[in-house]
Amino acid sequence: MTRCLLPVLLLLLNLSGGAARADEVGRFANDWTGNGLVVEAFADPAVTGVTCDVVHFDRSVIDRLTKGNWFENPSNSAISCTRTGPVTVGKIALGPKGEEIFSQRMSLFFKSIAVRRIYDQKNDTLIYVAYSRQIKDASAKMGLSTVSLYDAHPTWIQAKP
Repeated sequence: MTRCLLPVLLLLLNLSGGAARADEVGRFANDWTGNGLVVEAFADPAVTGVTCDVVHFDRSVIDRLTKGNWFENPSNSAISCTRTGPVTVGKIALGPKGEEIFSQRMSLFFKSIAVRRIYDQKNDTLIYVAYSRQIKDASAKMGLSTVSLYDAHPTWIQAKP
């Protein structure tokens, strides 16, 4: 009985973790099989006035039937971030690794797309990197967007570096 419960518990743990989901703002089919692209928007949780839009692939039932891999979508994505109001920078990581601010699962196990924010102090710019956390071939799937704080007159909650 315990052996049967372990996979179920792992599945529930895997599905429940991660950051909040973004709001879907667009969806359209890109081929005759019904494969589509989904556009989602999310606000930077620590920088008010900055919104990022992420687009990702959504496989159709026909594609799933013909190619298998029922429980996953490709982890390709693109990102664009922009100022959408007065900017207030909260407590953000200022080191070169930045911090992950968004994550969304693309399969039942071990694959997701994530967004990391890095602050470029020299150029007074927020850098947003969308990337795949797929176990296999993850390094080739990424996107980049920047939001310049130059002339934005942001309010800093923490001391500006």
